[in-house]
Amino acid sequence: MTKDLNNRNIDFFPSPFGNNDNLLSLLNRTSDLICKWFSETNNLGPLPHNNDFIPSTPQVDGCEIDTLLEDIESLIYTSFNPVHPGSLAHLDPPPLSISILGDLIASGLNNNLLAEELSPSISKLEDQICKWFAKEIGFNDNSGGIAASGGTLNNLNALVTAKYCSEMNIDNEPVLILSRDAHVSFKKCGRILGIQEENIILIETDNNGCMDTILLYKAIQNIIKKGKKIIAIVATLGTTFRGALDPINKIGLICKQHNIWFHIDASIGGVFLLTKNKVSVFSDLNLKDANSITINPQKILGIAKTSSLLLVSDFEKLKETFHTGLPYIDSTNDVINRGELGVQGSRPAEIIKLWLGLRFLGIKGIDEILNEAVRKKNLFNKLLDKNKFETFSSPLHIVSFLPKFINQQSSNNWTLFAKKELLRNKYMISRPYYQKQYYLRIVFGNFNTKDKNIILLAELLNNLI
Repeated sequence: MTKDLNNRNIDFFPSPFGNNDNLLSLLNRTSDLICKWFSETNNLGPLPHNNDFIPSTPQVDGCEIDTLLEDIESLIYTSFNPVHPGSLAHLDPPPLSISILGDLIASGLNNNLLAEELSPSISKLEDQICKWFAKEIGFNDNSGGIAASGGTLNNLNALVTAKYCSEMNIDNEPVLILSRDAHVSFKKCGRILGIQEENIILIETDNNGCMDTILLYKAIQNIIKKGKKIIAIVATLGTTFRGALDPINKIGLICKQHNIWFHIDASIGGVFLLTKNKVSVFSDLNLKDANSITINPQKILGIAKTSSLLLVSDFEKLKETFHTGLPYIDSTNDVINRGELGVQGSRPAEIIKLWLGLRFLGIKGIDEILNEAVRKKNLFNKLLDKNKFETFSSPLHIVSFLPKFINQQSSNNWTLFAKKELLRNKYMISRPYYQKQYYLRIVFGNFNTKDKNIILLAELLNNLI
């Protein structure tokens, strides 16, 4: 216990002596607030009724715990609520309960994945989970990976590795190839890597939103003629607009023929590679020609943010790319400090959340979550009036749609109107801008959404036209 200038008894840190009753009381009181919010979710809606939270800044004197708890409660009740059944806008499902526990453990341990001596058991855990995941999706015994805070950072890790391993000549202009519907994170990655905008080549997609491999082949030939160096070709396994799946096998073969690094952004669809009841198009999927893949279990399994993995077919490539040595860390030569496997140095023990979540669910539990998500999307597609709407979907759990025969200006106005009407009925869906037009999009990754919610949602939409 420590007394500050106001003579308040406060536990500044967990105590190494005796008990931690004050910390336990604080955790219990905070847990009560969060669980109360969860329990009242259905009456509140996905978005708060008001946004009157006023952030307070630190003062000269520290704040009393009761005051802080009041502020915490205000923060909670003015936050987006992914637990609500009508929360269907984005790839942000409710947190898996056991994953919440993982976040608490990670914070309590406060270990650092920078180095093995700062996270002895967790470094081993992350290594094993990455290797297990890599083997499950079809990579070989030399594979492995690293966790990072989000898919954007892991896509960057992959492209840095690709560029480093390409042994680029200074005279070569680096080129990145991806589909028109690839994630916007690659624009950021290109800027960080110094790739000129004209050298980020976007390949057109077919009617199903998949990369056109004939156009891809022609683009490669054109780039080679210009004497430029392609550092990577990126395929997408689950686009944000409709969940489209690029032809992985064909693109992989093209990359192999031209000795080009093949990265798969499977932030959305990658978890489906774990399920034994594979979505039909996944059954013939072969990753043998892929060099790297990004997978975000947070986007559908509910692993509390953040949970993203970069898996590589050759683990040595990561070590070669990012190893610099840590002169301030006392390590033996046979120890792999995981801060030297990616852009991030210090990292929290987020892998605990994924570890607990995967073990709790098992393959059968993962199957159930994924199959339910796809089933709900199919139910919605069946209920939405096809005489009124045009839909854009895929085998995954995302669907975008728009009224038929609507022009660009009308799509802007109608989607705004429809989104507000649905939100008034406690349904939150998104409004993506795609090919110079606004659409509505629903992501069926919320396990709390029941069939009755989907039936009502489709009914509301059908009656808006």
